[in-house]
Parts: sequence; structure tokens; C-alpha cells
Amino acid sequence: MSADHSNRSGAGTGSGSGSDSGAGVRPVVARFGLRFRFRRSVLVPLSAAAVVLVTGTGGWYAAGGGGQPGPGGSPLAPADPTAPLAPLTPLAPVAKEMDLPWPAEGQSSVEVEGIGSLGAVGEQTPVPIASVTKVMTAYVILKNHPLRPGAAGAKIVADQRAADESFSTVETTAPVLAGREYTQRRLLELMMLPSGNNVARLLARWDAGGQKKFVGKMNEAAAALGMNRTVYTGVSGMEASTKSTAVDQLKLARAVMKDPAFRQVVATRAVTAPGAGTEIRNTNRLLGRDGVIGLKTGTTTPAGGNFMWAATQEIAGTSRLILGVVLHQRAGTSPVEGSTAVREASHALITAIRADLPDAVARHAAREK
Repeated sequence: MSADHSNRSGAGTGSGSGSDSGAGVRPVVARFGLRFRFRRSVLVPLSAAAVVLVTGTGGWYAAGGGGQPGPGGSPLAPADPTAPLAPLTPLAPVAKEMDLPWPAEGQSSVEVEGIGSLGAVGEQTPVPIASVTKVMTAYVILKNHPLRPGAAGAKIVADQRAADESFSTVETTAPVLAGREYTQRRLLELMMLPSGNNVARLLARWDAGGQKKFVGKMNEAAAALGMNRTVYTGVSGMEASTKSTAVDQLKLARAVMKDPAFRQVVATRAVTAPGAGTEIRNTNRLLGRDGVIGLKTGTTTPAGGNFMWAATQEIAGTSRLILGVVLHQRAGTSPVEGSTAVREASHALITAIRADLPDAVARHAAREK
């Protein structure tokens, strides 16, 4: 199965094998029986040789192990789930003050800047992440070619391959013209907003000369961030063999959102493709609602609906960044179901956290006095 839209003209109809937008789809809470579980946060102590601890569907898990790149950056398969686990971010004390509507399926993880983890739910075993993969692609590009906020960056000439792939009917692409110069920022926008697979591969060729070498850099970056249950096998998420966990992807979200240029890109609602005159809208349909300032959607049939998101909320006079990852929603169903389910699940978490977090912080402070 391919990543994103299998047929761009049919996006949102459910006929394709993948979609990032879910445009025009009604909420699936009633239609598909989407349920949320209200769970209190539980801190699971770990020993150095601990294995995944199961408490049932939607239970609490600690994550780690596996997915390290092999020699020369070539990816290896994720490690056995019973391998020793990496340390888990300690649960923030304030999490015990909150009842959150965690999704009943898949896996999720949330943290708040300056406060800590609000928990991780679901078995943290590696699953396909679809176009959420592009967050790591952007992270590596910006690490190797930093951008100042508002700057255009390097000039990159689109090759014939990227232009030809613009017309693909089996994946999500963005329009580029062969021989035309594009700025680094514009290409990042064309990769992240409409989830252009062809642009992701173009950026990989520009940076590393080819996708294989760039994938090696992605796995090296993942290892450096402690994402030891992650393996990247491509730059776009089209490959179902690219797998990760919600906890691992939250580590990436934390790192990449420190880059002001990246934050500007993922907060962009729409761009016009140079030479094409077409307005391209962000696939993140929650952007601008309920404090949401990013980040990246991704849906395929095998991966289900996936969403790495970022929102802000003022707490005690300080604006705090809330980061969350929800993976593997309605996996194996249609892309329309997956994308709608993950959007609804993420929106439920975001609104609940923003509504209760200020009071939860106050309640915890009062208990500590």
C-alpha cells in the first residue's frame, strides 16, 4: 500500500489506500464506534532488564529498545519487544490530577513543556507511521542546512524525477517544475503541508545524493535522540516498513519544535506552488483551532491514522507547549476512517488537556503546600 493519497483526485472519498487530509468527512465517533477511555496516569517503575508491561487494551506501557541503525547507517529491523527498555520520561506529578480521554486503540503519548509527561497509553511496539515520517526528514534537513526564522534558505533546482512524480496517482505529491529554482523553505512547506512525497525525495537527493544515504542519516538522528524503537526505511512514509512508537515520536517532536523555522513551516495554513499558481492547504485540519500550532498528519491503510500535534495553553501566566502523538487509529480500514479517527482522538485529548491543565497545576500546587 502506498502512503498518503493513492489517487489525488479521489482524496477524501475513501477509494484510495491512503490520505492525509480526510477533507469533507463527518466525525466518526458515532459512525465507526470511536471510543475514548478516561484513565488516570500511572507511573510504572522499570528495572534495567524490564520488559513491556501489559495491563490490557489501552493500558499503560513503558517504551524502549530496538530499531537501531546498522553499520553505515543501514536500518535494522526493530528489536524484540522483550529487549531491555530505555528509560521512560518520568510522569509529571500533575498528571495524577487529570482524567484524560485516551484513545481506546493504538498508542498515544503526551507531554507539556516545563511540566513533564502526562503519560503514554497503548502497547509501545513499533507500528507504521505513514507521513509522520516526514517530520524526521525535515529535522535532518534543518540540522544539516539550518534556517533562520523567516529566511528562504538555499536555492534548490527541481530535477526531472521530482517533476514527473508530481503527476503520480498512487501517492500524495506537490507540483514542482523541472529546472525551476525553489527555496529550501518553500520545499519544506511543499513537503510538510500537502505531504509531498516527491518533494521529500527531492530534498533527500539534494542533501545526500540519494534516498538510501539520507535514510542512514535519519536513523543516526533517531539513535541520537534515543528513539530506540524506531527504524526508517524511506523519507516519505510510503514504506510500511518505517516503524516507530508514540513515545519515540514524542522525543522527535520535542527536538524539532525547538527549531523556530520548523515551527513557522508547520504553522502555515496554505502556500502557493511557484509556477503552478495553485493554493495548497495544510493537511492538519486542527491547525488554528484550540491552540493547535502544528504538526504532521499521516494515514495509510496499514498504518491507520497517525498524528503528531503541538498546541499551546497559558498556565499561571506562562504559555506552555503541549506535544502529543497518536498512532495506529483504525489501522487496516480505509484512509478516510483512519484520518478522521486520529483527528477526533487527538482533538479530544487536546481540548481536555487545555481545559483541565491550568486547574490541575493549581490543585497540585495546593496539595504541595
